[in-house]
Amino acid sequence: QASGLFEKVQWTLQADLPALRTQLLQGRLAMLQAADRQLLIEHPDTFVQQRVQALFDPFNGYSLVPSQDDWLGLTGRIQNSQPQRGSVQLDIGSGALVADADGKSWVLLRARTTGNAFDMNLPLQVADLLKHSREEAARHDVQLLAASGLLYAASGQQQAAREMTWVGGGATVGILLLLLLAFRRWRVLLAFVPVLVGMLFGAVACVALFGHMHVMTLVLGSSLIGVAVDYPLHYLSKSWSLKPWHSWPALRMTLPGLTLSLITSGIGYLALAWTPFPALTQIAAFSAAGLLGAYLSAVCLLPALLKGVDLRPAQWPLHVCELLLDCREALLKQAKTPVLLALLIAFCVGGLLQLSSKNDIRQWISAPQQLTDEARTIARITGYQPTSQFFLIRAANQQQLLERQTALRERLDQLIGLEKLQGYLSLNQLVSPPNQQQQVREALSKLPSFWQPLLDIGVPAEALQAELTKLQALPAVDIDTALTGPLAEPYRALWLGPTDDGVAAMVSLQGLNNPALLRLQGEDLPGVTLVDRLGELNNVFAATQVSAAELKLASCVLIVLVLILPFGLGGALRIIALPLLAALCSLASLGWLGQPL
Repeated sequence: QASGLFEKVQWTLQADLPALRTQLLQGRLAMLQAADRQLLIEHPDTFVQQRVQALFDPFNGYSLVPSQDDWLGLTGRIQNSQPQRGSVQLDIGSGALVADADGKSWVLLRARTTGNAFDMNLPLQVADLLKHSREEAARHDVQLLAASGLLYAASGQQQAAREMTWVGGGATVGILLLLLLAFRRWRVLLAFVPVLVGMLFGAVACVALFGHMHVMTLVLGSSLIGVAVDYPLHYLSKSWSLKPWHSWPALRMTLPGLTLSLITSGIGYLALAWTPFPALTQIAAFSAAGLLGAYLSAVCLLPALLKGVDLRPAQWPLHVCELLLDCREALLKQAKTPVLLALLIAFCVGGLLQLSSKNDIRQWISAPQQLTDEARTIARITGYQPTSQFFLIRAANQQQLLERQTALRERLDQLIGLEKLQGYLSLNQLVSPPNQQQQVREALSKLPSFWQPLLDIGVPAEALQAELTKLQALPAVDIDTALTGPLAEPYRALWLGPTDDGVAAMVSLQGLNNPALLRLQGEDLPGVTLVDRLGELNNVFAATQVSAAELKLASCVLIVLVLILPFGLGGALRIIALPLLAALCSLASLGWLGQPL
C-alpha cells in the first residue's frame, strides 16, 4: 500500500454483520434458492419438519439472524445455500482469507492497482515490487505466489525490449560492420540515415492513424532495417564499376530501380492493411510509411551527405560473388535447370502436404514458465479457476433476464454434474424473478395449516403470525436493490445494467474443461450469447491467414502489371516467380520441421 501503486490492498475480510442481517431479512422472499423455494411451495409440511429439526440440532451451524427474528429459518437457508467459491475460508480470529494446501497455510491477499495492464510503466513497477517482496519473504522462510495480468504485461514488455535489442541491434551492428568492411570509409555509415528516417516515418504514421503504436509493431517492424538500407546500397554498389564514383550520378543511374522497388514493396506491405487482424494493419502502415521515408531520404538527402566522398571499395565482395557464380556454373553442369526445378517443386509439395494450421493466439505468447506455474498453483490452492469465456444475457426487463438465466442455469448444472464445469456465478443465484417471489409469498400464506410442529415445540403462535405478516409486507426486490447489500459483492461485476433494447448481464464460469460444450448450452435459448474472446481471436487468426494469402496473391498480380511496363510479361513473371518460390520454400520447411502455420 505504501508503494502508491495500489488503489486497494485487502488481506482481511471485515464483514458488516448488521448489514448482512438486514439484507438477509429483507431478502427472505427474493433470495431463497430454487430447491428451498420448491420445497416450501410443494411440500410445506416437510419444510416445517426440517425447521423443527434445525432448531434442535446443535451441529446445524451458525446463523447470522437469531431464531426469534426468523422463526421459519428462511435466512438460514439463504445463508447456507450461497455458492461455494473455491477452497478459501475465513479465519474468524484474524479475519484473513486462508487456504490449506501442500502442508502449508496460505493467506490470500488481493490488490487493485491504480492503473491497468495497458499502462506502459505500471506493470514493470509492480513486477519490480513483487521481486523485492519475494526476496524479503524468502529471508523469513515464507513463500510468495502471485498471479495477475500485470505480470504477463511486464513480461511481454521485457521480452519485446530484448527482442528489439537482439533483432534491431544485431541487424544494425551487422549492417554497419558490413558497410565499413566493404567500402572502407567512415562516412559511408551515413547510409544508415535512411533506416533511421524510415523508422521515424513509420512511428509517426502509426500515431497519426491509430493514436498509438503497439509493441508488436516495433518488434516486427525491426525487419524494416534490412529493407530500408537496401536503397542506399543500390547506388553505393556502383562504386565497383563507376570510376570515379560520385553520389548524384550514381543515384541517377539507379533511380528507376529504386522507385520500382518502392512501388512493388509498398504494394506488398499495403496488401496486409486489409486483413481482419488489427496488428497486421498497423504493421502494414508502419512498413509502408517507413519505406517511403527511407526512399525519400536515400534519394533527396543521402547523396548530398555523401557528396565528395571518394569510394574505393574492397575487392573481397567481388571475389565472393565470383566464387558463388562459379559454384552455380558447376552445379548447372552436374544437374540441368529443369532437374533442379523439379527437385525444388518436389521439396515444396512434400513439405506443404505435411503443413498443418494451428490458429491459437497462445502460440504467439511466450509466457515465462514461472508465471504459468504460479497461476496454476494459486488456482489449485484456492479452487478458483476463472475462464476467458462467459455468457452474455440480454432481455427486455429484469424479470425476463432472470428467467433466461434460470433456463441457462439448469443446463450449466448438468455440466457440473458431468464434471465438465467447476462452477459459475449468475445473478439469479442472488435474487429470483418477481413472479417467483410472488409464488413464495402465496406459499407462505398457506403455511399456517402446516406449522403445528413449531407450536408443539413452544414457538408462540403470535410470533409466527407476526413474522408471516412481516414477510407478506416485504416488497419485491429487483436486481439493483439486491446488489446494494454486502452479499452482492461477487455479483456486482455481472450486472451490465440498462441497454438500448432492455437490460443485460453476464454469467461467469470456472474450471471449464471443454469450451466446445458451452456453445451448445445457449444455442436455442433466446437472448443468451456465449462470449469466447479467445475463440474469437483464434477465428480472427484463421480468417487472417486466408485473407492474407488472398491479398498477397492479389498484390502479386498488381506487381506483375507494374513490372510489365519496363520488363514485359515474360520478364515480370520471371521476377515475381522468385519471391513466390521463396515463400513456398518457407512454408514447405515448416511442414518438414513439423511446425504449425
